[in-house]
Amino acid sequence: MTKPRDQIDLSRRGFLATAAGVATVTVAPGVIVNELADAGPRAEPVSEEVRWVMLIDTAKCADGCDACVQASEEENGLNMQAMPEGADPDLWEQQRAEWIRKVKVKDNATGRVTSLPMLCQHCEHPPCVDVCPTGASFKRADGIVMVDRHTCIGCRYCMMACPYKARSFIHERVQAKPTRAPRGIGCVESCNFCVHRLDHGDVTTACSEACRKDGHQAIVFGDLKDPQSPVAQALKAMPSRQIRADLELNTGVRYTGV
Repeated sequence: MTKPRDQIDLSRRGFLATAAGVATVTVAPGVIVNELADAGPRAEPVSEEVRWVMLIDTAKCADGCDACVQASEEENGLNMQAMPEGADPDLWEQQRAEWIRKVKVKDNATGRVTSLPMLCQHCEHPPCVDVCPTGASFKRADGIVMVDRHTCIGCRYCMMACPYKARSFIHERVQAKPTRAPRGIGCVESCNFCVHRLDHGDVTTACSEACRKDGHQAIVFGDLKDPQSPVAQALKAMPSRQIRADLELNTGVRYTGV
């Protein structure tokens, strides 16, 4: 049975329009320090000269495959979440944080059902940023939409504003977490395009890397403003669509094969 958070409106008005290795060291119980091999931190501030985007070929996205989901969870410590003792399993499954989820969407006009990964769409005009009362939700100059956990008050306005249901709220105290993805009770979070990799010189995300290793190569990631980048070349070569293009958010995640 499909969970409510996995239901995406695919009506004509509601859905489609054309358009480094890691080393870990445990320093204390529940605290893991992560180091990106052979890479130093960013020396220069992020720039509008770069826009990170993702293209997902749903024709190559295998139904039943969750390699991208598992990779995202391992990369960002989401697999460390533990169901509290005595919690209702069904409720926990709905509440546990996730950055990517596989959904099946139906085009009401054609009846076609497509399986695809759903994540933060990294909009150029993000509604989550517009409604945030503290500025905790923000967009970097390079297009990545993020949450500052130090200023997030857990109001969840951003979750209500997101048309993609791409954000999660941390309901329980967190006992174990990696330093690259700190989280705590009462905060909202979502996919950040593995920003810890990008800021150390890597140009891959955990999900795209896992998809490639699994043999599907359905996810292409890179700098849209670099005309020689694989993602820019792919977007130039094939038609793509964005979810809820009617909202004019200019998403940083595009889909082809749908």
